[in-house]
Amino acid sequence: MKKTFTDFLRITFKWVLDPLGRFFNHIGLTPNTVTLLGVAGNIVAAYFVARGQIMIGGIVMLVVWPVDALDGTMARLRGEASDWGAFVDSVSDRYSELIILGGLLYYFAATNQNAAEIVTFAAAAGSILVSYVKARAEAQSFSAKEGLLTRAERYFVLGPSLVFGIPVIGVWIIAILANFTALQRIWVVRSQAHERAKKTFAKE
Repeated sequence: MKKTFTDFLRITFKWVLDPLGRFFNHIGLTPNTVTLLGVAGNIVAAYFVARGQIMIGGIVMLVVWPVDALDGTMARLRGEASDWGAFVDSVSDRYSELIILGGLLYYFAATNQNAAEIVTFAAAAGSILVSYVKARAEAQSFSAKEGLLTRAERYFVLGPSLVFGIPVIGVWIIAILANFTALQRIWVVRSQAHERAKKTFAKE
């Protein structure tokens, strides 16, 4: 199975995540609680972004981001990794991303940046489609983890673009490359479907 950039980050920073995961487990937090804390942190970040305090919102977003890896680490250390936990984590990730982009959309609307509003919508659509294509592929026993701009890369684009006060550039990059990534995954699934069809036909 191919490793994603997110997988690479989890392995690279395992030496940090494991001790933190043990600490949070020790003080009685559950993985799902930490997941929800991450969503709450992104709501705070989106609030600052919507108010035009873009840099503060970006800093909050980047500070909260490691929580995304902690919940899975905590579940693994507790021996409680489950399909339900993975489901909650995945859904909360989508909410977190859309909350930030929603804050940006509000800010662009309030400042009459009409073109930026459209691009932000395209960025949100692309982000959701990347995940949706993967989910639908896996539901039909295909693999679709490949892609140029998965969630970790999108955070690396959006967070710094907020911190450095260039959110329009950030959403442009995500709008283009996230939708390109969705198309990449569709193509990968198409290839797998054709291979499966050939094998089925050969057996008949």
